[in-house]
Amino acid sequence: MPTLTIDSLREFWYKWRSSRALILFIVFVALFLDNMLLTTVVPIIPDYLYHLDNPKATFEDTYKFLAKNCSRPEIFRHRNYLNQHTDQLQDILRSYCNWTVAWAMNRTEIENDQRTTVLENENRWVGLMFASKAFVQLMTNPFIGPLTNRIGYTIPMFSGFVIMFISTMTFVFSKSFGLLFFARAIQGIGSACSSVSGLGMLADRYPNDEERGKAMGTALGGLALGVLVGPPFGGFMYQYVGKASPFLVLAALGLFDGLLQLSVLQPGVAGEPVEGASLKTLIKDPYILVAAGAISFGNVGIAMMEPSLPIWMMTTMRASEFQQ
Repeated sequence: MPTLTIDSLREFWYKWRSSRALILFIVFVALFLDNMLLTTVVPIIPDYLYHLDNPKATFEDTYKFLAKNCSRPEIFRHRNYLNQHTDQLQDILRSYCNWTVAWAMNRTEIENDQRTTVLENENRWVGLMFASKAFVQLMTNPFIGPLTNRIGYTIPMFSGFVIMFISTMTFVFSKSFGLLFFARAIQGIGSACSSVSGLGMLADRYPNDEERGKAMGTALGGLALGVLVGPPFGGFMYQYVGKASPFLVLAALGLFDGLLQLSVLQPGVAGEPVEGASLKTLIKDPYILVAAGAISFGNVGIAMMEPSLPIWMMTTMRASEFQQ
């Protein structure tokens, strides 16, 4: 029976840290959390913004007061109206009061109409907020590639985790459009760091084309899983637990991934900088252009539905957050 020694533990630790499968798992989790955060907010933001701008008002006290007092004749018997037209005035006031009570008791329909109008005007703000992440990521991506050539993959990868964690915690405490917009925008920086450095790390660790293809497919499976799980998870937690709950869960999962990165990748500057192709050269490559075009067109439909579909379901179908 083998005995545990310091040397054997050290050897196991070294093999564990250098395991390609473990690095693949770290990248998988990073892409999963990035895209889960990306889609978790989709059913949350429209409803939350509505309640931020329109604190829920109730007509409960108003209609109860009117319903109670309209049946009391003394409400109409003020001394200023004791004249020959008292009966006619009393009938008019009673009719008006009854109409007011009916209007107040029908408040749900009125609130729904008002809600529809407000939500329809909210479309552009939700769209801008959702687009901020993609815009910032689009601006950041070209700088991350050359950065990884200079300092390696581990520091940008861990920086992506830190920024994503800050973004997630900002969502937890945000109570204004500005903070929500900021949280969504800085997610683009974290996403650029995690995706570019993570996929680059896999390409470096899997030099064989066949192995690299399988590794990339597995890692991008984390992206697809995050997009799949995010909306129902966010809607369910927001409806039944609260706005902060899904982001706290994501923050906890992010901490787990961050600890893995610290222990396995041990972020640090790489030994020698690598000279990479210029951006101008890459743009001229037809294969890169075809791949970029395919990715862009594949995401256009999703990007169009994210800000519009939940609001349409809220106004047309009266769908709950979980259903969205």
